[in-house]
Amino acid sequence: MRYNSIAVFAVWMVFASCNGNKVNYDASGNFEADEVIVSAQQNGQLLSFSVHEGDQLKEGAIVGQIDMTVQQLQKEQTEASISSLKQKTSSASNQVNVVKKQLSAQQTQLDNLFRERERSQNLVKADAAPRKQLDDMNAQIDQLQKQMAVTREQINLYQSNTAIQNRSILSEKAPLEKAAQQLQAQINKGQVVNPITGIVLTNYALKGEMAVLGKPLYKIANTDTLFLRAYITGGQLPLIKTGQQVQVRIDQGEKKYKTYAGTIQWISDKSEFTPKTIQTKDERANLVYAIKVSVKNDGYLKIGMYGEVLFN
Repeated sequence: MRYNSIAVFAVWMVFASCNGNKVNYDASGNFEADEVIVSAQQNGQLLSFSVHEGDQLKEGAIVGQIDMTVQQLQKEQTEASISSLKQKTSSASNQVNVVKKQLSAQQTQLDNLFRERERSQNLVKADAAPRKQLDDMNAQIDQLQKQMAVTREQINLYQSNTAIQNRSILSEKAPLEKAAQQLQAQINKGQVVNPITGIVLTNYALKGEMAVLGKPLYKIANTDTLFLRAYITGGQLPLIKTGQQVQVRIDQGEKKYKTYAGTIQWISDKSEFTPKTIQTKDERANLVYAIKVSVKNDGYLKIGMYGEVLFN
């Protein structure tokens, strides 16, 4: 595109020299747009791909799907491993809960024995019950308290083992979760997502073909606003600045022009020699500067079309 514009400028210079520099425009060039080449981000077969040259696509539209079956199976396997670790954690917690319930039942039984002992003490004081009954009651309480002490030790042991097991499970779980996230990211990249709103210029792939990482699938450009790349001489530099409003025109018939409002978006900070297609030595020594003029497209402007710029 750039070299085409330079060639156009060269022709203009020759024409100008042959006609006494009597031209009625300040610069000329060709229209271009910011083109985006969309490439595959994964390897695999294109299961679907609904892109055709000339299609108007919206930003974020899903236009294709690459086969991600292997990655999906790997993710499911990783998630199954995570689920198994969760079951181990739940089993250890349930074991502790069972022993705690056992301790609670023993505490209830001990409370009942305390009440029974109090009644037995009253009966013994009133000589209404033998002393042996009270001694048997105390023996039962002592035995139950020892059982409860053992139960508490079991709880402490289970909780300690559970904590160690949980730490071990967490050390295994965290990498698995990261692996699952990575696999999901790969699966997401299997979708071909259109990056910008624009028109498809060239299609490079078809449904059923093998997509390879980095392989171009299609080229798209936003043609709502086009840029006329033109070239000016060093003597014209003081006449323009970025943001300046200019007039842009294209051919409309043999002697008519269609005009547009344009804005100078960019001026090159480096000069370059005019093309060698200009035969005279003096003309080859001239330096030119590239500029870009943005023009709102009404549908008639096309990429590569010739245009002229008028500063005043």
